[in-house]
Amino acid sequence: MIHLKVIDVIGTDLAVSTENGNLVYEQIQRHLEKDESVNLDFEGISLIITAFLNAAIGSLFKDQKYSGDFLNSKVFLSNVDSNDVSLFRDVINRAKEYFANKDFFEKNNNESIYGGS
Repeated sequence: MIHLKVIDVIGTDLAVSTENGNLVYEQIQRHLEKDESVNLDFEGISLIITAFLNAAIGSLFKDQKYSGDFLNSKVFLSNVDSNDVSLFRDVINRAKEYFANKDFFEKNNNESIYGGS
C-alpha cells in the first residue's frame, strides 16, 4: 500500500484550493492505474474545504472509470478529523450522483442560469 501524506503533496497544512486537490488526485490516479492501494493521510492538515475534496477525491468518479466498490477497496483515509468525516461523505455522494448524471445536471444548471425552454 502506498502512503500519501497530503501535507507533503500540497506543501501546506491548508487543503483549500482546487489546484492542490488536483495534485492529490494525480497522485492517487497514478497509483490506481498500477492497481496499487493508497492510504491518503491527512495528518497535519488543519483545514479542509469542499473545493479541495471535489478535486482530490470527487474527481475519481469522473468518466465513471472506477466504481465506488473499487475505490472503497483501494483508497483509504487516515488521520481525518472527526468533524470532517461528513464533508468527505458528502463530497463522495455528490460526485457519484453528479458523474452518473452529468448531462442532466449540466442541462439543469444551464437552464437555471441562462433560462431555457
